[in-house]
Amino acid sequence: MTEVGTDPRVEYAGRGMLLAWWAQQQPDRPAVISPWGNRTFAELNAKSNQLARSLRRRGVGAKDSLALISGNLPEFSEVSFGSQRAGQRLTPVNWHLTGEEAGYVVDDCEATALIADARHGEVARVAASAAPRATVRLAIGGEIEGFDSYEEALAAEDDSDLDDPVFGSTMLYTSGTTGRPKGVDRPGPAGAAAAQQAGMIGSLFGYVGGQDLHLCTGPLYHAAPLIFSNLIPLLSGAGVVTMERWDAEEALRLIEAHRVTHTHMVPTMFIQLLKLPEAVRNRYDVSSLRNVLHGAAPCPVHVKHALIEWLGPIVFEYYAATEGTGTMVDSATWLSRPGTVGQVFPDGQVKIGDENGDELARNEIGTVFLRALDGGRFEYFKAKDKTDSAYRGDYYTLGDIGYMDEEGFLFLTDRSVDLIISGGVNVYPTEIDAVLIAHPSVADVATIGVPNDEWGEEVKSVVELVAGAEPSRHLEAELIEFTRERLAHFKCPRTIDFVDTLPRQDNGKIYRRVLRDRYREAAQAR
Repeated sequence: MTEVGTDPRVEYAGRGMLLAWWAQQQPDRPAVISPWGNRTFAELNAKSNQLARSLRRRGVGAKDSLALISGNLPEFSEVSFGSQRAGQRLTPVNWHLTGEEAGYVVDDCEATALIADARHGEVARVAASAAPRATVRLAIGGEIEGFDSYEEALAAEDDSDLDDPVFGSTMLYTSGTTGRPKGVDRPGPAGAAAAQQAGMIGSLFGYVGGQDLHLCTGPLYHAAPLIFSNLIPLLSGAGVVTMERWDAEEALRLIEAHRVTHTHMVPTMFIQLLKLPEAVRNRYDVSSLRNVLHGAAPCPVHVKHALIEWLGPIVFEYYAATEGTGTMVDSATWLSRPGTVGQVFPDGQVKIGDENGDELARNEIGTVFLRALDGGRFEYFKAKDKTDSAYRGDYYTLGDIGYMDEEGFLFLTDRSVDLIISGGVNVYPTEIDAVLIAHPSVADVATIGVPNDEWGEEVKSVVELVAGAEPSRHLEAELIEFTRERLAHFKCPRTIDFVDTLPRQDNGKIYRRVLRDRYREAAQAR
């Protein structure tokens, strides 16, 4: 085995060119397999070089911001690796957003370049109009008004490896529970090198370069798929098979067809796989799988038991977020402590504290605080108050509640106070409230997550009407449509209940907890 100190990958990783090393070792090995085209490692590396040069030629320099609106195309990986070696800060944008919502992100991240998938051309066109700094605009796979051709831009450039690569970084957006979404930025060397270091930790997931394939089941604009289903496998020499939209049986078909060894999923996907008729599940050979990684939302204990019983002890869980990492647990350990999200390592990386951050005793429930492995500090972009409010000294919190047992295993007892997690996707109730309160019939509103057997939670808005307005099915449908015209559909309430008076604190704030408890109790009583 090659010793770490003499591993030639270290030099390439140190220059931000680890993908180029793999392209030399296995040029014809599949890097990306998708319904929209494939890329070998040599092709992916060459396209990344061409994009980096094209951006430089157009005046997009190191430390500039680049926004990307794209489905799970091969070009998504080209842009992620091209920007990484050209020094840009890449912000992938959720293509489900409305044009106005996407425009806010593109403008807020201060993008000087916007690259967009032509299939989402209308979203991109509206977003571009809201982001005047983004003067470099490239369209992938078709025409978008005001955009140049991505393919033509790359074809004009040399595809050889850059002589002077510069580390780039990524900045994804997350909302928390109040206000507009904010970018999670890690300025400085630690943040810039993180993506390349990912390839050096691929051994944690058991990747064998030149042999393994990873199935990407989620959208690459999300933090977890971007890292676990793009950066880590490709920088470990493993190819990626991409899905644009999740489908349980199609996932099984792809695993069998390509002999997939690794994948990343969220608990909702497990539920849908397990709900397939047994005859359908047995139709596909999934014995090639060696690692099924999951996170993003709590997994019901009975669901994970059933999954391990079906697939074997190959299920690994992590607790993390866009802001940073937490814990990880394998199947055998989880089976001995059902419900844990892993043992804290190294010691002190995660702690349970009170509201001031003071550490609590073992088995005492409190706020979960994390500390970055590299000692760095993330920042909410252009939101110092929000950043400061997340930190207690060197530790930060996402607002999650839990406890640590005597042996240092972390258990989560609840998610952040207001955040709704539906199918592994964060939904922020205040954003929905802000839309509904603008309807003339709505006096006040509180949006909460209520139990859903498949999705974990679903979005429900509880509305207090103005005098003279009468609750009805027709009004419920009208209000839901009102939100769908103004927000991405995954954020919108599935149901709306009407009440005479919302529960409020003395200061007038609504008691969301009281509402949540009512619906949880009602669900348990059924």
